Amino acid sequence: MLKEYKTILLDEVDSVAILKLNRPEKLNAFNMQMFDDMLDAIDLVNNDDNIKSLVITGSGRAFCAGADLSFGEKTFDKEFDTKGQFESDYRRDAGGILNLKIYNSLKPVIAACNGDAVGVGATMQLPADVRIAATNSRFGFVFAKRGIVPDGCASWFLPKIVGIQNALELCYSGEIIDAQKASKIGLVNYLVDEDKLLDKAIEISNLFFDSSAPVSVAMTRHMLWSLSADDSPENAHIIESKLIDSRGASDDAKEGVMSFLEKRQPDFKNKISSDLPKDFPWRKSKFDKE
Repeated sequence: MLKEYKTILLDEVDSVAILKLNRPEKLNAFNMQMFDDMLDAIDLVNNDDNIKSLVITGSGRAFCAGADLSFGEKTFDKEFDTKGQFESDYRRDAGGILNLKIYNSLKPVIAACNGDAVGVGATMQLPADVRIAATNSRFGFVFAKRGIVPDGCASWFLPKIVGIQNALELCYSGEIIDAQKASKIGLVNYLVDEDKLLDKAIEISNLFFDSSAPVSVAMTRHMLWSLSADDSPENAHIIESKLIDSRGASDDAKEGVMSFLEKRQPDFKNKISSDLPKDFPWRKSKFDKE
């Protein structure tokens, strides 16, 4: 156990952090305690150089049944009160704050969906780099059915993943789709039996890092997620040039070349905690301006 929390479990397996939503009696419904626990856990993972990646999954038969509706008609008035966390004249969406935390992660994030994922349970998987689903999983973007709108920056993430036509259909109808349809439209990358879910996630994590430098993976994650949304490739060229200059002089770059020439596995020494390029981060969060 990396650290004890009230609503999640955080373990480490083969240098992979396994964050498990842990309110199985409530189908892992999302509340403010889970929100706080997840934010803290993601920070812990980012600050631990021994952790290669983060896997998010659920306990019991659901991944996450969405927001905890036990407050009844006051659910969206009171339950997710994030006002005061940022200087703003409106209350920040908790799902959005969580997803921006995932989006800004320095480690690859893998969603391992073990069952039903509805509302915020579906949207919190969108900023993951890879989404794996058990064959019995189901997904629902049911916000309009609850009289609200999508959360978790889904209006930015979802069309990029499944295309605007599929995103609109999912959100307008609130239809609960099965894992096979989710795979067909590109919402998930892999379908596996439930008992193979974490094994597949760890296998993918190992593939990322068997011969790749952690600092390079961290930079690549941020480059592809953010620069792919730019209007033109010109800013990407500027950022890539700066980072190639920086990384090209690093010990990792020397090791990458020599391990190739010497036909051996590389042993990368640079660490995320101390060796990120000086040009990172190249973008400033709007939160920082308020």
